Amino acid sequence: MTSSLFEIMELSNGDVVLQRADDEGKPLVSIRFSAESLAFLRDAKFDVARAMIEAGMEAAGEVAEQSIDESNIQFDRDTHQLH
Repeated sequence: MTSSLFEIMELSNGDVVLQRADDEGKPLVSIRFSAESLAFLRDAKFDVARAMIEAGMEAAGEVAEQSIDESNIQFDRDTHQLH
């Protein structure tokens, strides 16, 4: 598994995105705030988007870890020892 560097950027349309730093492809995550949200957030828009992305990455890591744990449990159930 290769390690990638990610960056959080603001696009010209105002969306905040997470993308690979070395890739020109589509963003991995895109956040679009409504006009009402932007009026409330003002200058904190980027900070809130960053917190949302960090929370999502943490949750994704927990889901991946849980999936690995469940696959190990399934493997143990399928293993039988005969004497």
